[in-house]
Amino acid sequence: MLKWIALTWLLLAAPALAQSGGAAADDGTPAYVGSPACTACHQDAAAAWSGSHHALAWTEPGPDTIVADFDGTQFEHDGMTARFRVDPDGSYHVDVTETDGVTTDYRVHSVIGVEPLQQYVLETEPGRLQSFDVVWDSEGGTGWFHLYPDQDLPPDDGLHWTGPYKNWNGRCAVCHATGFEKNYDPAAHTFASRQVEIGVGCEACHGPGAAHVAWAGAAERVPGDADGAYALMQPYATADATVFQCGGCHSRREAFLPDSVPAGTPYHDAYGLSVLRPGRYHADGQILDEVYVLGSFLQSKMYARGVTCLDCHDPHRAELRAEGNAVCTQCHSPAGNPDFPTLRPAAYDTPAHTFHETGTAGAACKSCHMPERVYMGNDWRADHSLRVPRPDLAAATGAPEACTGCHTDRDATWAAAEIAARFPDSNHRGPHFGTVLAAGRADPAGAADALAELVEDEDVPAIARASALELLGQSGAAEMAERLRDYLADPDPLVRTAAVGVQRLAEPQQRVLALVESLSDPSRAVRMEAARALLDAPIARLPKAIAADLGVAMGEWRAKLRANFDFPETHLQLGGMALVLRNVPAANAAFREVVRMDPQRVEAWVMLARIAAATEGPDAVRAVLAEAAARNPEDPSIAALQEQIGVQ
Repeated sequence: MLKWIALTWLLLAAPALAQSGGAAADDGTPAYVGSPACTACHQDAAAAWSGSHHALAWTEPGPDTIVADFDGTQFEHDGMTARFRVDPDGSYHVDVTETDGVTTDYRVHSVIGVEPLQQYVLETEPGRLQSFDVVWDSEGGTGWFHLYPDQDLPPDDGLHWTGPYKNWNGRCAVCHATGFEKNYDPAAHTFASRQVEIGVGCEACHGPGAAHVAWAGAAERVPGDADGAYALMQPYATADATVFQCGGCHSRREAFLPDSVPAGTPYHDAYGLSVLRPGRYHADGQILDEVYVLGSFLQSKMYARGVTCLDCHDPHRAELRAEGNAVCTQCHSPAGNPDFPTLRPAAYDTPAHTFHETGTAGAACKSCHMPERVYMGNDWRADHSLRVPRPDLAAATGAPEACTGCHTDRDATWAAAEIAARFPDSNHRGPHFGTVLAAGRADPAGAADALAELVEDEDVPAIARASALELLGQSGAAEMAERLRDYLADPDPLVRTAAVGVQRLAEPQQRVLALVESLSDPSRAVRMEAARALLDAPIARLPKAIAADLGVAMGEWRAKLRANFDFPETHLQLGGMALVLRNVPAANAAFREVVRMDPQRVEAWVMLARIAAATEGPDAVRAVLAEAAARNPEDPSIAALQEQIGVQ
């Protein structure tokens, strides 16, 4: 293991360019002060925030925060038993007997959320926090239930609640805390995480407040002085900044930094947003997996017209600004809204528009325009793409549509005919990016021209254009590199990042020429992607300025990998990177780290077998595959490889 750490450090040696979200500034002065320091002056905001889902996102266990029944209750699931109790000292405990018969008593470390379910964090090793899969239904009266009832996982499975994907320190805590620092030690495989406060406090959204508190307590206070407006970050100065500030947590994304990102940090300097990928979104952009909100909202016409999260949601109460359809009729009404002059004033909350009786589920705006999916067992979440129902696209995209979600005895053809009859003059039934993305998912090469045309249509949401570029990168259509080269300078960082991938289709020398300017792109996401794309490029020597840009961008990418050393998927990347650099020992060590963390990552076992075949011979391959088969006894790919080399 020490050899692996040394090799990894050689691979990743570079100045740490990440901006820390730690509890102290460089001069030792605390940057964060905690929410109690804000409440004396901001009493109304504090009162609204207190008890909100933000404030209760992560709390200490106690009778005021735990809503579940810990009075000797018990829950069983496929051979696992969990028993819940409160000890005389007031501590809460979960006694877990796993499927292997081992029983462990865990003290509840902390509490996640409150409604519609409540989950509990258990400390499995000193500093290592894991989110337990048995949760409490706090709204429906079900009591205890399992988040993944169809899974029957042994304790050594990577997806078991004690595994890397349920780790609270690395996967969840940063968005449930204020001023969080992960502090993972890759050599010891331990965490020493800390935070200014658990829960989403004032500074999680407004930035570290020490300078503001000092300004507020000064004898003379000058608004907008040299330290900034009131010496506080202003992350809500524009509509776009507001959306992406909320989106830092409310999105499916890859983090570039290990700790809390100070408010106001540009989104694409801190995160890589998931585009509309198979398994996460339907081809037409509707939510499929748990992708949260930002990727959906970026598809909407409301986002394009300057609507923000705060137009519908009160940020302190973390609730809608109005009940039911009233939140929509703030704008969608005969009076309209002067803030959005392109909106057509009309009566929408009427049976003439909804074709459903007022007050029924079918008359609710969200039923048609924000269909919901359930996650985590009982948590219904609305699709924020705010789309017009398009049942006419269902056959081409394979995506669901809102009408037959309620009218289950009908089909999409019926729904399409009904909408066409009721809205004969609608301009919402034209071409849609979903049909092109569906074709591209099925056959990227065959759909290459259509995908390129989608990229070139600037009326299409940027996230859909970026998704088309990502598919083109898989197409093998080399001519697309030149055709779409200009999109390396697109106004949207999502498009620019995805455009880098298309340049991999170019000849190596042309790829270098195309990407040198991307190394100094304003967004870190683009710079890192360009550096990664040039990792295996035939570069003998670069002009000094470009070489410096490459060094900085490569350092940022390496810093991003270091930030996620606790993820098996990071070590998969490191293994591939080491192979590109022809560092076989480092690649072998990286894939070994993957299977240590998650023995079910069969792709890592396959790479270990290939490395063994190239460096040690058949006996070593048999040993690797025997080990892989023991950890994955029912995986057909392992058995097939064993059969190929004659393992009995």
